[in-house]
Amino acid sequence: MAIFAQTPPPTGKSYSSNKSERPTTTAPQFPSPVTFTDISNQTGINFKHEASPTANKYLLETMGAGVGLLDYDNDGKLDVFFTNGAQLLDPMPKGRMPDKREPKFWNRLYRQKADGSFEDVTERAGVKGTGYGFGVAVGDYDKDSFADLFVTNYGGAVFYRNNGNGTFTDAGAKLGINVDGWATSAGFFDYDRDGRLDLLVTRYVVWDFETGALVCGDARPGFRAYCHPDNFKSSTALLFHQKPDRTFENVSEKSGITQTRGKSLGVAFADFDNDGWTDVFIANDNSEQQLFRNLGNGRFENSALAAGVAFDDKGKYFSGMGVDSADYDGDGKQDGFITALSNETYPLFRNTGELIFDYVTQSSGVAQITILGAGWGVKWIDADNDGRRDLFVAQSHVLDTIEKTNSLLKYKQSPLLMRNTEKGFQNISLAAGDVFKTDFAARGMAAGDLDNDGDTDVVISQINGAPVVLRNNGTKNHWVGINLRGGAKSAPNGEGSRIIVTDFNGRKQFFDVSNSGSYLAANDARIIVGLGNAASIKQIEIRWTSGKVQTLENPAINRYHLVNEK
Repeated sequence: MAIFAQTPPPTGKSYSSNKSERPTTTAPQFPSPVTFTDISNQTGINFKHEASPTANKYLLETMGAGVGLLDYDNDGKLDVFFTNGAQLLDPMPKGRMPDKREPKFWNRLYRQKADGSFEDVTERAGVKGTGYGFGVAVGDYDKDSFADLFVTNYGGAVFYRNNGNGTFTDAGAKLGINVDGWATSAGFFDYDRDGRLDLLVTRYVVWDFETGALVCGDARPGFRAYCHPDNFKSSTALLFHQKPDRTFENVSEKSGITQTRGKSLGVAFADFDNDGWTDVFIANDNSEQQLFRNLGNGRFENSALAAGVAFDDKGKYFSGMGVDSADYDGDGKQDGFITALSNETYPLFRNTGELIFDYVTQSSGVAQITILGAGWGVKWIDADNDGRRDLFVAQSHVLDTIEKTNSLLKYKQSPLLMRNTEKGFQNISLAAGDVFKTDFAARGMAAGDLDNDGDTDVVISQINGAPVVLRNNGTKNHWVGINLRGGAKSAPNGEGSRIIVTDFNGRKQFFDVSNSGSYLAANDARIIVGLGNAASIKQIEIRWTSGKVQTLENPAINRYHLVNEK
């Protein structure tokens, strides 16, 4: 009787290969001028993300859960969209794709009602989705004043055109949008300043259910871990240029976006070199970060290495997950912040001008605060409206088995709020509300003013769990809100425009308009400017991408201004 040995499954590298060392000192906690309240149970949102976890530990199971904020029905109140997973078999048969037909796997759209609660309008709107969902992008591509929706999936994407009557139509094929591979984050921006929104889509690794069936980490039952991206080849981003007939052309290659590859997860848009053209900052997982400088002629050049943002201060890769940009130090130049995994700290890149950045993670205090954290979604928000941009981070380790192999790290982690003091950053999390003492399996995160009271609220998506909706309880500080409407030669919501707010002491705050940034997320398109105790401001200047400059002199504060380009 012949006995045939069973071929063992292939093995691969796991994140658990990274070892932790106990920090020599612990970052202190400081008092907080602002608090957040978890109002999830009061919202009427009953969504629960379904990753469909398997014993095979397919990598996509641990990467998902995106969230987007949009006012899809133009009633002045933000609505919320969540991406969801799809059914996975264990194991997945060759050639089989995830199945989204069961309602528990549908993406979900929640409409905000007059009382501030939300109702599920997914079926009515026609956005339950196809495929295993990841990211969200929001933009009014056809300038009909209704926000359209782009959803990324493993194996493709869906472009939903807003019909203006509460429903959406899948228009991707008609518009010329064809996405393959593992699409993650996406964002609308007007890279050629023609007044029409273009679309950039990031993609993660080259992966399928066959190549992804590696045994990574410890093979003992209950110890198998999700595989490290080092096991898989990198990919390229996709860039779609909108033509005058409102269809799109894939210009990925001729634009230069494909000149370098990455394992891309997050994307942010800003004019980092102050030349008037929107650049692209992409967070890559354990590979070089990418900073695509817009050359103004339809082409991009990856300047990350020369700019000093490709690696950390030791010249090493880090696990770039989420990314966002803002002028946190008030010098008129857009800075960058990227979330990473435990033991790496979260890189803060200060823009010194001429597209050169300093790595200030250590000197700013961020390193000590974040050394054991694992970050995903991130937004620069002025949490207390004091005129300085703070950092809000959604955290959780990538491995749900990490506590079995590392006593210093946790899978579920609490959110992080770092206050900008002008001299550096302080951890004010524990004083900012009970939610910062609660652990979540957080992934995507979106920021916006859900209740229109002039401060920034936060929605965090959880993997295999319910989302977390956080109300900013506000302070006595003043604020002014800006909501742009571009003309024929500018983007519909002023995407790519620069706003400069000047007070009567001559202090300026600079904002580049974009609803992108974070991880798998779309944010409130409005700009909230914190004014501290200033009872008035001198001027709001808007530099439209059309080239026009528009000013509002001594505008009223503590209210939103809808500004139409003139």
